[in-house]
Amino acid sequence: MAAREQALETIVGAAVVASALSFLIFAFTSVREASASSGYPVVAKFERVDGVAVGSDVRLSGVKVGAVSNIELDPQTYQAKVRLTIAPAVKIPSDSIAKISSDGLLGGAYVSLEPGSETEMLKSGGEFEYTRGSVDLLTLLMQVVSSTGKSESPEAGAAPAQ
Repeated sequence: MAAREQALETIVGAAVVASALSFLIFAFTSVREASASSGYPVVAKFERVDGVAVGSDVRLSGVKVGAVSNIELDPQTYQAKVRLTIAPAVKIPSDSIAKISSDGLLGGAYVSLEPGSETEMLKSGGEFEYTRGSVDLLTLLMQVVSSTGKSESPEAGAAPAQ
């Protein structure tokens, strides 16, 4: 009976180690593929980039067309300078908008591109002129709650004076 339990524990342990090893291999190959993605670099500066990280998607009409390759602080403007790598086949009008969007309340953030109408295209190393940073949902919620609280009169919940 003890030998049978030891064999079962050994099999379960081997399965756990194999699963962990396969996960690590998958993670390393995914990171290598993401960093090796080819394309042309462009820059966008944002007031806020909450939730965006290196490797986050760049989407145009909901379709992934690139990835975030670097994020740093611009010391002159105190804005987040985000370097994007865009697929070579995707040409973006120079008056396009780059904005930070999220996949929902609990989803991750990504950079969404809204194409403009210019015939001149954004060149390699170019910079988006129009950007919109991320929205802090907690601050927005607190503004809504505080504005609804101000609509009531202060005497509404007060006890009568005696």
